[in-house]
Amino acid sequence: MSNDQFAFIGTYTRLGSEGVYTLRLNGETGELTQISVATGLENPSFVALDPSGDHLYAVSETSAFDGSGGITAFNVNRSTGELTQINQQSTGGPGPCHLMVDSTDSMVIVTNYSGGSVSAHPIAADGAVGQRTSFVQHEGSSINERRQEKAHAHSVNIDKSNKYAYICDLGKDQVLTYAMDVESATISLSSTVDEVAGEGPRHFTFHPANQQVYVLNELGCTITLYDKGADGSLTPIETVPTLPADWDGENTTADIHTSPDGAFVYASNRGHDSIVIYSIDQSTGKMTFVGHESSQGKTPRNFAITPDGKFLVTENQDSDSIVSFKREDDGTLTPTGSIIKVPAPVCLQFLPVGD
Repeated sequence: MSNDQFAFIGTYTRLGSEGVYTLRLNGETGELTQISVATGLENPSFVALDPSGDHLYAVSETSAFDGSGGITAFNVNRSTGELTQINQQSTGGPGPCHLMVDSTDSMVIVTNYSGGSVSAHPIAADGAVGQRTSFVQHEGSSINERRQEKAHAHSVNIDKSNKYAYICDLGKDQVLTYAMDVESATISLSSTVDEVAGEGPRHFTFHPANQQVYVLNELGCTITLYDKGADGSLTPIETVPTLPADWDGENTTADIHTSPDGAFVYASNRGHDSIVIYSIDQSTGKMTFVGHESSQGKTPRNFAITPDGKFLVTENQDSDSIVSFKREDDGTLTPTGSIIKVPAPVCLQFLPVGD
């Protein structure tokens, strides 16, 4: 059976792209080829698949929907990777930048970065996205006057229990836990944890087996490990840097993922233009530095690891390139030599190629 993957690529049309691109990754060699592109969207920067892989959802990182951003639902052709638009809805706030579908395919949650808000929407049986059923406006700020002048909800991640959604708010230096009600497609605040002032929490990833999570701090260029309680609350354990000690240039971080086996955690540096690699202690979740690997381009944004853990693929927004790496047993990355040009790539989601 083929291990080939479709890779759905969110992009910025304001920087010259055409929309959401579909690539195909060869599961044996890591070679990337372009299949198609879904046009007609403005800045579909982040995309998310439903659990079945039959539908894909894309934000429009704009304020063109009556002052708010939008979310678009697509049907996915599992054989060809082509996308067909179903419908669109307003997210209620400007600049949506991240979204996730719950494990029962009942609701999608969106973070509006520019507006500092979170919206939840029901999903119909045909994959259509409904009008928002919850809308939460974050309030607050922190010490970075340029980037933290107000709340900036940056990402949402839903835990394996499908009970809690975690929101990283870069502007107010908090990770907020929301309790989910999938039947009504609504959310309510459960708990919060304060980050060190100025760190700017951006993205978030779960350990695949243990009760630990890793938060990537965009402004502090660090990774913070938390233990996750049964009630969804977070307790900080340790924080490690994403940059070499002797780096004195500008840098912000972008994305973070654990490997499918839970042995390593990876994060991207924009400025240093690298992927940092840490090994994970399986009993404590604590991190040990392994190394840095060049992203082979400029300004690496999101990246993704294939479900079998064999390849890591990263997107270099400012060099319009997507690069594949082979993951070695020690967690290090080796470029496969496959580089494909896609304008202003931002997000990447894998889906196994159907029969």
